[in-house]
Parts: sequence; C-alpha cells; structure tokens
Amino acid sequence: MRKSKPKKIEVLPDPRFNDVMVTKFVNNMMYRGKKNLAYKVFYEAIEAVGERSGEDGLEVWKKALANVTPSVEVRSRRIGGATFQIPSEIRPSRKMSIGMKNLIKYSRARHEKSMGQKLAGEILAAFKEEGAAFKKKEDTHRMAEANKAFSHFRF
Repeated sequence: MRKSKPKKIEVLPDPRFNDVMVTKFVNNMMYRGKKNLAYKVFYEAIEAVGERSGEDGLEVWKKALANVTPSVEVRSRRIGGATFQIPSEIRPSRKMSIGMKNLIKYSRARHEKSMGQKLAGEILAAFKEEGAAFKKKEDTHRMAEANKAFSHFRF
C-alpha cells in the first residue's frame, strides 16, 4: 500500500454494562442504524439468559462467544490451475468479529417469537457447546484439520 494504514475507530462502551465488547456486538446486530432497538434486543436477551441459566447473563454471553469463536480458517488459493483450501491462523480482532457474526446469524435463523428470545436461545446453546453457531466453528476447525497437508502453501 502507498498510504499508511487507516486509524482504528474507538468504540465507546455500552451504557448498562460499560463494556466495549457489548457495543461491538450490538453494532453487528443493528439494522439500518437503529442502535437503540439493537440495545433493547440485546439487553432483553441477556436478562432472559440470566433467568434461564441462573447465572450472570453477561458472563454466560462472554463464555458463549468464546465457545463459538474459531481460531483457524481456510482460505482458497489458486496454485498451478488447482484451488487449494489453505488453513491459516486468524488475528484476534477478526476472531471476535467472526464469532459475533456467527452467533447473530444463527440466532436470526432460529424459530422463536422475538429476536431477544432467539438470541437468548442461541447464547444458551453456545454456552452448552451445542447449537448452530458452535457447529459452524467445529466445521471450520474440521476443514482446517483436513487440509493441514496444504499449510506449506501459506501466504
């Protein structure tokens, strides 16, 4: 690149828990700039998780997020006419981003009444190391393990 790297935008912590990770999660969940609505949905889900599990809802969410966060991914690379799936480590910020996006994506696909209930269900499933988001992480790791032979083609 000719120019220097762009500066990272600082994310402010959320009002209730005073946590930057919560704000990042809400930013990923938000549609059409409706951050207030996204916060309401998130807080509803955290309260539901706290009631169902009997533990602190935020701690359960953090553990669930850690459970669905992958540590390796496969990238396609074309070498001599053939395309190889090459496993590579993921940088920490991208790890969290992928974990959050998977948790949100698969909670939206659930069959429950409101988004708050869907998110709470997926968080609890991820906390227990089950559910679609956790399965996605396991599949990603399995693919990386299967293609370990091509890791010498790394970028």
